[in-house]
Order: sequence, then structure tokens, then C-alpha cells
Amino acid sequence: MGNAQKRATVYFDPRLHQALRIKAAETDRSVSDLVNEAVKLSLAEDAEDLAAFDERKDEPNLAFEDVVKDLKRRGQI
Repeated sequence: MGNAQKRATVYFDPRLHQALRIKAAETDRSVSDLVNEAVKLSLAEDAEDLAAFDERKDEPNLAFEDVVKDLKRRGQI
């Protein structure tokens, strides 16, 4: 996969677009740079979540009701 940039059409809420344009001007960055950074951060969070799920895949699943009953039995709620 090369580094060629791809064009996409994105529709923003008008107030969000205004805030984005102002931030771009104040930080001397382009709207595209800001959007790319936000998307990369979001995808990085997803990757972290997926890694955490993978690390915990062998843990037993607990039913919510069982956890609540156990907390009540122990006097914690």
C-alpha cells in the first residue's frame, strides 16, 4: 500500500465544521490534517480495545445477574 492520498467527501454538522476550520486556522494545520489525526487516534483506540479483548479471551464469561447476586451475598450492595 503506497502513500498516495485518497480523496473522500465528508459531511459535517455546520457548527462542527466551523469549529474545525477555526482550529485549523489557529493551529496552522489543514482541516484534512486534523481529520486524519482524529481518525488515526480513533483507530488506535480500537486497536487497543481489540488487543485487550484478545488478552482476556480465555477469561470466563459472567452473567450480570450472577455478579449482582454474588455482590449481594457478600454484603457489598
